[in-house]
Amino acid sequence: MDKAKWLIYMDNQLVLKAPDNNYIFPSAEEIFLAQFKNKLQIRDISVTKPSDQFEDLTFSKLPLDLELKIKPVSAGGNVQIHVEVVITQNNHESIFSDILSARCDHIIIGKTWYPFVPGAIADIRDLLNKAGIDKSGKITLQQYLLLKKIDSPLVHDDMQKITFDKGTYIDHTKTDIPLFIGTLYPYQNQGFRWLKMIVDENAGCILADEMGLGKTAQIIALLASEASHTNKPSLVVAPVSLLENWRREIAKFAPSLKVLVHQGFNRTGFYSEFEKFSVVITSYETILRDLSLFQMLQWNIVVADEAQAIKNPSAKRTTAIKQISRRASIAVTGTPVENRLLDLWSLSDFAFPSFLGDLKNFQETFTDDISGAEALEPIISPILLRRRVKQVANDLPERIDVPQVLQLSDDEAVAYESIRQKVVEEYGKNASLVSLIKLRMFCTHPFLQSNNTGDPATFGKYTRLVELLEEIIENKEKVLIFTSFTEMSDILVKDLTNRFNIPCDFIDGRVDVSNRQPKIDAYSGINGSAILVLNPKAAGAGLNITAANHVIHYNLEWNPAIEDQASARAHRRGQTRPVTVHRLFCADTVEEAINLRLERKRELSGAAVVGTDGSSNDNTDILEALLKSPMNRGDSE
Repeated sequence: MDKAKWLIYMDNQLVLKAPDNNYIFPSAEEIFLAQFKNKLQIRDISVTKPSDQFEDLTFSKLPLDLELKIKPVSAGGNVQIHVEVVITQNNHESIFSDILSARCDHIIIGKTWYPFVPGAIADIRDLLNKAGIDKSGKITLQQYLLLKKIDSPLVHDDMQKITFDKGTYIDHTKTDIPLFIGTLYPYQNQGFRWLKMIVDENAGCILADEMGLGKTAQIIALLASEASHTNKPSLVVAPVSLLENWRREIAKFAPSLKVLVHQGFNRTGFYSEFEKFSVVITSYETILRDLSLFQMLQWNIVVADEAQAIKNPSAKRTTAIKQISRRASIAVTGTPVENRLLDLWSLSDFAFPSFLGDLKNFQETFTDDISGAEALEPIISPILLRRRVKQVANDLPERIDVPQVLQLSDDEAVAYESIRQKVVEEYGKNASLVSLIKLRMFCTHPFLQSNNTGDPATFGKYTRLVELLEEIIENKEKVLIFTSFTEMSDILVKDLTNRFNIPCDFIDGRVDVSNRQPKIDAYSGINGSAILVLNPKAAGAGLNITAANHVIHYNLEWNPAIEDQASARAHRRGQTRPVTVHRLFCADTVEEAINLRLERKRELSGAAVVGTDGSSNDNTDILEALLKSPMNRGDSE
C-alpha cells in the first residue's frame, strides 16, 4: 500500500500528501505519535516517521505556548497599536502571523518542529474573536481596550509602558499643526499627538495634566487640526466664568477658527447656526437648557473642560452632556479623582462610554480604596494622560504665568454696571484712581460692599479660586494668595480654613514687621498644603517664601512692579521647582483695563521703574477702565 508523503507547507508546517494527491493537515498529536510512538497510520492512511523524510529536522517533545503581544508601532508621526501572536522559544520571539487561518497546531522554527500547548490555538482565537479582531497587525483603540478588559494571562501588553510619557512612540519633532499658530512645549506637542491618535480612532480620553501645563493649548491645537479637514463643528463645554477665557485663547492660538459663544439671552434657537462655526463654546447650565438643540447635531469632538463638574454620575448636567451625539469625547481636568473612584468612572463614561462597564458592575469590581485604585490604574491608563510639573520641569521655564480671564455671570454683570453708572455720574471726566476703587472692590468680591456673610463661593471669581486651590491641595503643595483688600483677606482666611481644613494665615499691614518672618517660618515648616494670604504692598518685598510653588493674584495691581515683586516672593533664588503664577481678572471690567495697562507697561519698560505718576497716560487708562462694561460683550466672534 502506498504511503502518504510528508511535506513542509508554508515553510513552517508539516502536512501529508495522500496517495490520491489530496492534502491532509495532521494535528500535533498525530505527528507526535507517528514520530515518537511509531503510530504510523493517520486517518486510515499509512505514513512514515517524519524524521525518515527530514533527517535534518529535529522533533521536540516540549510544547510551545502562545501569547498575544500588543505593541506600539510608529507610523506617519503617530503611534499605531498592533497585535501579533508570538511564540517564545529559548528567549527568542517568533511571530505566528496566520493563526486565524492556520489549520495546524504546530510549527517549525529553524530546524526544529514543535507542538503547541494543547488548546492554545483555540484560546488565542477566542480572545481575538471577543475583541472583534480578524487578523494580526494594526488594531483599533476599541479593539485594544476590549482585549485589556478581558484580562487574560495570554495577553502581553507593551502599550502599558506608555503611561506618563505617551509620546514615547510619537514623532514629537513634528511640529506643524494646521491652523494653529502657537508654539507648544515638547510635552504639549506629545500630548497633542496623543489626543489626535485617540480622536482618529473615533474614541475618547481624559486629559489630566497638572495645572499650569497648558491643557487648553493642547486642546486648541487639536481643534485647529480637526478644523483643517472637517466641516463638522466641535463643542467646548466649560463653567460659565471660563467661556470668555476659551474664546480668547482660541483667538490667540487659532485665530482663523470661527467661534460661537452660545450663552446668555442672544443664543440661537436653530441648530443650523452651529454648523457655520468651527467651535461652539457653551456652559454646563446652557447644555441643560438647550439639550434638545445640541442633540440635533452630530458633533465632531465634545470637550468637557473642568470635567470634575460631571464627576457625579446622577447629576443632571452629567446625564445631559452624555446624551449629545459626537464622534469623540475629551474630558479635561487636573483632578480626575477628587473624592472617590466613582468620579473617574463618571469621567470615563463620558469620554469612552461603557469602557469601565455599567455603574453597578464598576462598584462591585473596584473597591473605593487603595487596592481598588491600583486595580483600576492599568485599565484606565490607556485613555488617561496625566503629566506632573516635576516630570516635565526640563521643558518648562522656571516661572509659568497663567493669566485667566473670567466672565461675570449675567446677574454679576448687571450689578457691576449699576455701580459703574453711579461712578461715571459722580466723577465724569474727573475720574481718578480713587474713583475706580468701588469697581475694583466688586471685582474682588461683591461682599466687600454688601457686608454679606454667606458663602463667598457664590461669586464666580471666588469659585474659580476654590477650584484652583482644590488641585493645589490635592497635590499637597503650598500657595500664596495676594489681595489688596483687608476685608477680602479676612474672608479668605476664614472661609478657606473651614473649607479645606488646612493651615491658612495672613500677612498685611495689621501684622507687625517683627511677627512676619515667624509666620513665614511656621508656614514653611508645615508638612503638606498650607495657604498664606498676603497684601502685595505689605508683604510684596523682602520676604523669602520659597516653600510655595503657586502664586495667585486674586486681584490685579495698577502698578506692574508691585505685582512682579509679589510674585518674586516664591520665584526667587533658592526655589527648586517651577513656580506657577495665576492671575485672575474679570473680562470687560476695570480689571481687564488694568491688565491691558500692565501688559503695555511691561512692553515699554522694566516693571521696576513703572509707577503711577499722574501723567496723561494714567488719566487715559483711568477713563478707559471706567468705560469698560460687561453689558457690551458680544456672544460670538
